[in-house]
Amino acid sequence: MNKRLSDQMACKRKNPWTIQLTSRSQTERLGGLIGCRLQKGEIIALMGELGTGKTTLVRGLAVGAGLPSHVVSSPTFTCIQEYVGPIALAHVDLYRLDDPRDLDDTGLADYLNGRFVVILEWADRLPADWLPNDYLSVHLTHTGRYRRRARVQAFGTRSRDLLHTIQSAFG
Repeated sequence: MNKRLSDQMACKRKNPWTIQLTSRSQTERLGGLIGCRLQKGEIIALMGELGTGKTTLVRGLAVGAGLPSHVVSSPTFTCIQEYVGPIALAHVDLYRLDDPRDLDDTGLADYLNGRFVVILEWADRLPADWLPNDYLSVHLTHTGRYRRRARVQAFGTRSRDLLHTIQSAFG
């Protein structure tokens, strides 16, 4: 069994953390708790249907990382938005990715160099071999008009530490 698969299996036994989010502000709060703890090189993989709050969570991440909330917009048409502040964030939206072979044209590989925090919206459209061994996954689902369920799962030691810290802070 390879190390990545072994790490993922170990994480699955200890994960995921599921939380109910009852408002947009709670989604932003969760993002803020993650954002203020981010370090260069971390990858946040976001998944969920349209309108589940992925960009709202990113807005919270950015604020937590020391950026103003108004700089965050969904990069659906540009694919990648770069936000520079106390920490550099690359906000990637893979919604329009029809063919994984097109990834080379997006410039995503340039951000997976450890100098950025990379936030991937629609990460489930990304081939598994593009994800590093260590990343935090957040899957958002609708549970009501303004309610969401966030399923947060860590893959790797660094992300597992981040997840435990977030859980403690969220209360």
